[in-house]
This record gives sequence, structure tokens and C-alpha cells, in this order.
Amino acid sequence: MNLGLKNKNALVCGSTQGIGKATAISLAKEGVNITLLARNEKRLKEVLKKLPQNGDQKHAYLVADFSDSNHVKELVLKNNNFHILINNTGGPKSGSIFEASPSQFLEAFQMHLIINQLLVQAVVPFMKSENFGRIINIISTSVKEPIPGLGVSNTIRNAVANWAKTMAGELAEFGITINNVLPGFTETARLDQIIKVKATKGNTSEEEMTQIMKDYVPAKRFAKPEETAYAVTFLASEAASYITGINLPVDGGRTKSL
Repeated sequence: MNLGLKNKNALVCGSTQGIGKATAISLAKEGVNITLLARNEKRLKEVLKKLPQNGDQKHAYLVADFSDSNHVKELVLKNNNFHILINNTGGPKSGSIFEASPSQFLEAFQMHLIINQLLVQAVVPFMKSENFGRIINIISTSVKEPIPGLGVSNTIRNAVANWAKTMAGELAEFGITINNVLPGFTETARLDQIIKVKATKGNTSEEEMTQIMKDYVPAKRFAKPEETAYAVTFLASEAASYITGINLPVDGGRTKSL
């Protein structure tokens, strides 16, 4: 299948590791010009070297900390020729929702929803001029089923999902689609952290907790970041031009709800 992505330009947030990094590599393989965005310049340079490059492809990176929303928006506006935006940010710390402080909610809202809003406002004018845009948000299966022990994350992830659904309705007529990808248990640093917390609370070893979590997934394994990246790449393509406003779980069948 020709995905029609050659010579498109993509901004991939949180792209120094995990799903963000895998997505940047997957899109680059399809001929997309990648701009990486993260706060660690050393890691950005390392990922930049690993991006596939065929013909006249050009890759770059931007250094920004999502805690400084105005700086992020200014950077993107200076480099704004993006057909594809991948919103991807590490999740809030785990913990009980009852014990969460107001500042935790506010920080997570800023890092996820507000940053997404500013980035979309920055890239959409160019997308409209091209009559082509793909905005894909990497969220969580907690959009469909809240995950115990991730109180703040469950709350903010659903806010982002509803924001995206609303935005999808407003931008569809301009050839711009907005979709959410919902990773399940994926082999990332985030999952490692969750396993450690669960093991401690459950008074068991990390190895035992890992097996318990794998057994809960019908596929009986964790996903590799590349498997989520493939779904993102499809949604970014010409082939997905009539798909917008959806929540797509990539979870090995773990989510029980429709």
C-alpha cells in the first residue's frame, strides 16, 4: 500500500525514546521529513542519527521543555511547515486520585492539553493551506477504562480525548484529521515505572508483577513501541483520510470496553 507520505513534514513530540522515537523512525521510513521535539539535546542528536534517510529527505530537531508553553509555540511557529503533528508527552506520576494535589492536576493539564492546543494553533494554518493535515495524539487506554493507581493521568487523558474529538469536528472540512492512539502495556520507561510501583504496593517482585500484567493481556505479552508506531503511521497517511475523531486502542485486546 502506498501511504502517500513521501515529502511530507512531521513534528514528533517526545521523540527521544519509546513510542515517540519509534514513530519518528517509522514515518521516516515512509519518506517523511522529521523534526524531533524534546528537551534533551544529547538524546535528540542520537535519535537524529538513527532516522532513515533516502534521497532528499531532511531531518532536524528542536529543543524545548513542555513546562514553558510559550517557548514551545514560538519554536514551532518559526519552523512551521508541518503536515503531521504527533502530540506525545510522558504521563503524570502514578498515585491515588484522592491523594493528588491540585498542583498535580494543573501541571498535567498544562503539559498535555494546553501544549496540544498551542501546537495545533501553530500548525493548522499551514495544514489548511496544503489541504492536508494529520494530528495524532498518543494518549492511553484509560480514555476507555480508568486504570487503578493512575488518578491524575486518567483525568487528564480523558480531557485530551474530548478536546481532540471536538477539534476533529471543526477541522475535518479542511482535509485535517485528528485521532487518538491509545497504547496498552508497551515496553517503555513509563511501563517500567508502573511495574515498580505495582510491585511495591503488591509486596511482590517486579518479575512476578510483569508476568501478572502480561497474563492480563489476551495477547499474553507487552507491545513493542514499533507496533504502536505502525498504527500512528497509518493514521498519518493518505489511506486514512476519512478517519477522524477516533480513539484507537493498540493494546493486544486488553481493553474490555467497546
